[in-house]
Amino acid sequence: MSVTLYVPRDSAAVAVGADELALALQEACDRRGQAVTIVRNSSRGMFWLEPLLEVATPQGRLAYGPVAADDVDGLLDAGLLSGASHPKCLGPTEAIPFLAKQERLTFRRMGITDPLSLDDYSAHGGWTGLRNALDMEAAAVVQAVTDSGLRGRGGAAFPAGIKWKTVMLAAGAQKYVVCNADEGDSGTYSDRMVLEGDPYMLIEGMAIAAVTVGATRGYVYVRSEYPAAVAVMREAIARAISAGFLGDNICGSAHAFHLEVRKAAGSYVCGEETAMLESIEGKRGIVRAKPPLPAISGLFGQPTVINNVITFASAANVLEKGAAHYRDFGMGRSRGTLPFQLAGNIKHGGLVEKAFGLTLRELLFDFGGGSASGRPIKAVQVGGPLGAYVPESKWDVPLDYEAYAAMGAVLGHGGIVVHDDRADMSRLARYAMEFCAIESCGKCTPCRIGSTRGVEVIDKITTNRDRTQQVTLLRDLCDTMLHGSLCAMGGMTPYPVLSALDHYPEDFGLAPAGADAAKKHAVA
Repeated sequence: MSVTLYVPRDSAAVAVGADELALALQEACDRRGQAVTIVRNSSRGMFWLEPLLEVATPQGRLAYGPVAADDVDGLLDAGLLSGASHPKCLGPTEAIPFLAKQERLTFRRMGITDPLSLDDYSAHGGWTGLRNALDMEAAAVVQAVTDSGLRGRGGAAFPAGIKWKTVMLAAGAQKYVVCNADEGDSGTYSDRMVLEGDPYMLIEGMAIAAVTVGATRGYVYVRSEYPAAVAVMREAIARAISAGFLGDNICGSAHAFHLEVRKAAGSYVCGEETAMLESIEGKRGIVRAKPPLPAISGLFGQPTVINNVITFASAANVLEKGAAHYRDFGMGRSRGTLPFQLAGNIKHGGLVEKAFGLTLRELLFDFGGGSASGRPIKAVQVGGPLGAYVPESKWDVPLDYEAYAAMGAVLGHGGIVVHDDRADMSRLARYAMEFCAIESCGKCTPCRIGSTRGVEVIDKITTNRDRTQQVTLLRDLCDTMLHGSLCAMGGMTPYPVLSALDHYPEDFGLAPAGADAAKKHAVA
């Protein structure tokens, strides 16, 4: 009888030897006359344990990791195929604390299924949401998405239901659905994991949006640095067409939806929705002025739904399980879950899907295990390269859109990048300005010129050239960029700069925060 083994095909696992492990397992088992079926599943998101090897047993799947090709013979000798004990054995996969403490809604199939198996997807609830949507009036679908509290997971957090309703009611000869999968933020990989590990979930979410708003064409704009994701998505689309989930009559209905992948232009600013539209149209990726909004005049001047990968994937979950099920997770106006992505100087880097409301401290220590270096954590950048640096005094603030906005920070796409006490915050602030100068599309002056001047001003501060005057100038410059930039590229660059300046002034050669107040108190 054949034993089923699972080896991830995710890019993170492949980068550390998953392909070599799968080959070594097959060859070793063939030599020994042991029948095995090796399934290339998606990653569970525990990257410090990759390559993670799982074996199906009567008691469930057992995990071993991290496993290298050189470990195969020893594992087989110890009784891997029967789930025997071994130093690499982690026990039942689902019982690993990192996984057991999560609330996986969007990522519930991740690591369990073969990403390209239509049978696997259907067996785990796939296409239920689409079939439900086809049986509902369009307005009822929009209402369900609205009632769920789902907001855009790309970073802007705009209510998805309002966007869908706008496109549904807009007049247009042709409507489009566009997925922004140009995941360029540092420390983020949740979009890539979906594209590579559960592509039908994205296809289903986009199809639900299409039948709801009356769109018949769609595009998945995938980051050019994700070749595996592009290949998997194209294969998944082809299989979905053959099975009738895409094409002229999806699921046997009168609705048509044709979907294709567009490889991105390799520019960070193309992650901004209007620059992305320009790129899809074959133009240079430059930000458009608003209005008109893309929901009214988007791709090729037609009404367009634009959402992030996780937003569409979450919509599929909402239509499958119901609005109330999704809304019951989270807090305040932040409903459902967000896939937080731990990266940087962190011991246990990986994906954590949790309901809004947990704290950064919980993420860093209960899931991340502290810094990889073993040194104290100094700063945590939340929300990508243009997100604020969060000091320890703010680590107990709930991870919630409004709570973070109130303290001048953003949750963004859920990226968490950790720095230990050796980090020089003035250099990180300078990098933010330099990054903006390089990646700016150049259309607006505050972003194009402000970022270049920002680098120069920070250099003057750190070398003590009229430091006090230059700090004032830097704050004024950030205010101009924040309020005068055409898009978030220039508008958010001040976040990491000001947070570094406010919370780590000593790294700029300034008095520590609170020092002046303490001095005045002592004099009094």
